Amino acid sequence: MTQQTSEIQQLREMASLKEIKSRIQSVKSTQKITSAMKMVSSAKLRKAQRQIESFYPYEQKLTHILNNFLSAEETEVTSIYAIQREVKRVAIVAFSSNSSLCGSFNSNVAKDLKTKVNEYKHLGNENILIFPIGKKIAQSVKKMGFPVEESFEEMMDKPNYKDSQTLANRLMEMFRLNEVDRIELIYYHFVSKSSQVLVSEPFLPIELNANDKKHSIHQQNYLIEPDRLTILGELIPKVIRLKLYTALLDSAASEHAARTIAMQTATDNADDLLQDLNLQFNKSRQQAITNELLDIIGGSFGQS
Repeated sequence: MTQQTSEIQQLREMASLKEIKSRIQSVKSTQKITSAMKMVSSAKLRKAQRQIESFYPYEQKLTHILNNFLSAEETEVTSIYAIQREVKRVAIVAFSSNSSLCGSFNSNVAKDLKTKVNEYKHLGNENILIFPIGKKIAQSVKKMGFPVEESFEEMMDKPNYKDSQTLANRLMEMFRLNEVDRIELIYYHFVSKSSQVLVSEPFLPIELNANDKKHSIHQQNYLIEPDRLTILGELIPKVIRLKLYTALLDSAASEHAARTIAMQTATDNADDLLQDLNLQFNKSRQQAITNELLDIIGGSFGQS
């Protein structure tokens, strides 16, 4: 009876060792995947950073020129895109990723979208239009009960100015034709690899209040042709289009940064888990060997 009990115990110990070894192999396989995904995301992040770094100076310079025009005291500027109306219909543009495994990136965007929708809930769902840029936020929009008439997944996969300009023109036309009275943006602003800030801001109507008079256009020695108002008529829509493209680039870079950090964290956690499993495996194996020696010694004493 004692020998039978010992054999059962040995079988249990072997099964336990086999289970631990299987878990170790599983964690190692997962670690290889997360490590590879981290490398891919890092490469995509570097590309996205280059896009932002090459685009920001242009966008900032145009915004600076616009502010210079607006700060000129004798220039009274009006624009159809700056008209403040009573909000009866609103459009919300929310940016997310097309895939998961990027931490709380998508869930935070979805939460902020729900908060924004609740702010305009008194208008009725039929007067809240949502433009989801990215597969994940499109899924959240459907769960919220809003229709998704158009897919913008490709725009998130391959951010480019042409696609964002097409959407910006559509939004500007809707505002110009009084189809919507306000347009909001929800996206992540890329600060650095370790820092991304969730932003919720108005897209239209645009603010044309420049109070900084010390940077007046007269101090810039600009030659203006044909005249200020004509230039502003071209400059304001261009700045609006650039704002949407900036949000797209920001969101793309933030996604890759969030995924890089998430995969790095997962890889580090796998290292910690492997250490614990290896320690557990060695302890169990040592215990099994000790039990076998005790059985052998016990058997030897029994025979003598």
